[in-house]
Amino acid sequence: MDISACATDDDLEAWRAVRIAVAPGERCMSVAEMKAQESPKRLLVLARRDDGTVVGSGIADESDTAGGGFAAPRVLPEHRREGVGTALLEALAEHCAGLGLPVLLGSVDDQGSLAFADRFGFVEVDREIEQVRTVGAEGPPAPSPPDGVEVVTSSERPGLWADCYERFGREALGDFALHTPLAISAEQWNTTWGGDPMFLALYDGEVIGCAGLRLDQDNPDRAENALTAVRRDWRGRGIASHLKRRTLHWAADHGLREVYTWTQAGNASMARLNEHLGYVTTQTSITVSRALPLPPTSSV
Repeated sequence: MDISACATDDDLEAWRAVRIAVAPGERCMSVAEMKAQESPKRLLVLARRDDGTVVGSGIADESDTAGGGFAAPRVLPEHRREGVGTALLEALAEHCAGLGLPVLLGSVDDQGSLAFADRFGFVEVDREIEQVRTVGAEGPPAPSPPDGVEVVTSSERPGLWADCYERFGREALGDFALHTPLAISAEQWNTTWGGDPMFLALYDGEVIGCAGLRLDQDNPDRAENALTAVRRDWRGRGIASHLKRRTLHWAADHGLREVYTWTQAGNASMARLNEHLGYVTTQTSITVSRALPLPPTSSV
């Protein structure tokens, strides 16, 4: 079996095919998005049999949380329990250790994956819940936002999303209910944390709230919620609810069937808001962690 880095667009399409087969309910990056996020710290690999058959894929990079690496080995169901996952994990962990990162993080969504992680000494450190909303005949978002608050889309005000990182973004990211604080740069904020559409609530020209959608090119009638956040001094005034209702109204107008979101298990207020808006909790993802380097397979 060969574990090799993705080098061509065909490799990236093969990587995407594995990702979609293993996690069909989650949005997958397009080839263009994957290329736009290329960096020396990010590694995308394919696992191939000697005959060239792709049996798995993986990604390794710095984690969005401070001080760690992230790895996601994925194996096609028909090729599991053949050593593919172990080979992928070892290659991805070696890459993160080479970046000088002290710990490795991953996400597991089922008992088989949890048992695999446990075998390599990973322990649970956090959880997220997936909440799903069926889109129906959504009326205009009501009630209206507070007096003086204007709602625009980021496409209507080019540059506004990037410009709001220091005053709004840092605070929003700092309030995530995670085991370790997020470490998101201004560049990451600008390129990967917005949505299309992305609704922005403004007061005196400053962003005080946001909510949006990330469309799924592989499932055109489905989308993932982008970041929903409100500045601390404006919370409790219905802004998050209004902005999220705008996303649902937009989804209905554009023929979407379903939207979904991942919420930190510790963010009870957002989970309650989603439930109030008709979202239903469907599954839990467990975040696991262990120290690097990974021990040799023979000692596991």
